[in-house]
Amino acid sequence: MTATPPPAVGAAPRERIVSALRAAAKHGQPALVAFVTAGFPSRVKFREQLTAVASEADVVEIGVPFSDPMADGVTIQRSSEQALRAGVTLSWILDELESLPPLATPLLLMSYMNPLLAYGLKALASRCARVGVCGFIVPDLPFDESEELRAALAPHGLALVQMVTPVTPPERLAKVAGASQGFVYAVTMTGTTGNSVAAPKDIADYLERVRAVATVPVCAGFGIRARAQVEALRGMVDGVIVGSALVEVLERGESPQQWLATLRPARR
Repeated sequence: MTATPPPAVGAAPRERIVSALRAAAKHGQPALVAFVTAGFPSRVKFREQLTAVASEADVVEIGVPFSDPMADGVTIQRSSEQALRAGVTLSWILDELESLPPLATPLLLMSYMNPLLAYGLKALASRCARVGVCGFIVPDLPFDESEELRAALAPHGLALVQMVTPVTPPERLAKVAGASQGFVYAVTMTGTTGNSVAAPKDIADYLERVRAVATVPVCAGFGIRARAQVEALRGMVDGVIVGSALVEVLERGESPQQWLATLRPARR
């Protein structure tokens, strides 16, 4: 893992995300943003698994299980369903994080909007800041309807990461990417997570357009499964997001640290 520098005194939590991604990118390789579904495959081993993933990743996304994860493919749907059956809730996740020693690796919650609204946005933002969460990714929250959540997060310095796609119109791309905090989540294909597809021929042009309007690092996600894909994105993005493939690694009982390490290209 690329060593994450300690955050500056008084730095907002969202700046921890930016610093971690830029620190990795300085070494000539994309940072690794790793996704795990909270409480999957084992509810009782969640803290152990999170700590293991955080020891190799540069940033960690913790997926909040939801009954209708419309942006997710079969793997994450399955993991979410199993975690829900095991009793995993947003409140449980925050309790688990509170019981952990502080992690050097920045943490984000990736959640659909319903669990956040059910908890209460202002109370959620306050609690998250206390337990070490640095920001949120909310796939079903349109940018134009995000002001209420953004306003709840702002007093605590928490990030709201925005997602863009290859078909986002130029004017909207500039607006959304320019407002993103922590990083811009550049979806590399249309559809749901988990599909392993070849990057489109114009992926370099798309990512260049995103970077031109972003004020924070840019991370590419959806379908990242192998070092060759990470290598192909080198120089185009500050980080890559790995989700379904890592969830499968955990499901098989394999070492997440060893698998994540195989994704890192050799330093130049």
